[in-house]
Amino acid sequence: MILVTGGAGFIGGNFVLDWLANPRAEGIVNLDKLTYAGNLATLSSLEHDIRHQFVYGDIGDTILVTKLLQEYQPRAIVNFAAESHVDRSIHGPAEFIQTNIVGTFNLLECAREYWSNLNADMKKSFRFHHVSTDEVYGSLTPSASAFSETNPYEPNSPYSASKAASDHLVRAWFHTYGFPVVTTNCSNNYGPYHFPEKLIPLAILNALNGKPLPIYGDGQQIRDWLYVGDHCSAIREVLSRGKLGETYNIGGWNEKANIDVVKAICLILNELKPRSDGRSYVEQITFVRDRPGHDRRYAIDASKVERELGWRPAKTFDTGIRKTVQWYLDNPVWIEGVVSGTYRDWLQKQYS
Repeated sequence: MILVTGGAGFIGGNFVLDWLANPRAEGIVNLDKLTYAGNLATLSSLEHDIRHQFVYGDIGDTILVTKLLQEYQPRAIVNFAAESHVDRSIHGPAEFIQTNIVGTFNLLECAREYWSNLNADMKKSFRFHHVSTDEVYGSLTPSASAFSETNPYEPNSPYSASKAASDHLVRAWFHTYGFPVVTTNCSNNYGPYHFPEKLIPLAILNALNGKPLPIYGDGQQIRDWLYVGDHCSAIREVLSRGKLGETYNIGGWNEKANIDVVKAICLILNELKPRSDGRSYVEQITFVRDRPGHDRRYAIDASKVERELGWRPAKTFDTGIRKTVQWYLDNPVWIEGVVSGTYRDWLQKQYS
């Protein structure tokens, strides 16, 4: 089996579903503490799949993590567990420090102890895959080259600073202890099961509900957009064939300004689910005050992972965003559960 942490979140949940879509795939032990963005409804299709073992818990719980490693003997760990929303990190940085730094440290130490006691063959094949973000590199000017794996770290928010710290810990555990790690730094993900506080799902749902589509500042903040399914395929490749101790940047080769992303969503909705008054969803766009320290541009140079592992994204932004909008139109039950908070009520009842 493999141990996946944060496997009920957006990227982690998509990874678990993608992994187990292969009938010959190894089983997954899925550890998630189900904070606001963790949602077991994402994994409902696996309810009767014996290859998926969900465990409610925290990567910072030494006793629990040690117990899981001893019980399931995973041959790899894929660490998605993180607090990941910049706005929330500005208002409450403490949780980001606790999960992203202290939690990663605890997971590394538990895993290192487990790995050190494996037999020679299992020890040689074991991997710890740490999933991180392009935000650790800071902000790019309009004419600057895209982030490569050799860019210096210049985080500008509590979120990105906490992820940068976790990356440094992972690197240090490789160089100090010889612990077998790989790290991936991805660009902005989008796709199914995305919690509706992030730009793309927020724009889709607000548009459908007749609400304003809020755009920070002038809307010219540029991001590289990566379809989550492509990200999952890249993680599989790096986990399987990535060189130990190396970092691989995972990007979509799709730089888009936020305002252009939202306009693209509006045009697709105009076609797939027109407004009752016949007007364009673009009319709902509203510009709001920019957030503090808002990075202007991110861009990923993903040539290393293509050169060394042969990976390249399958989706263009046009194909990926259309598929994403259609998914939100087709899955009102999942959306209602997230928006209404009924899954949190279930969590309280189930684990109280």
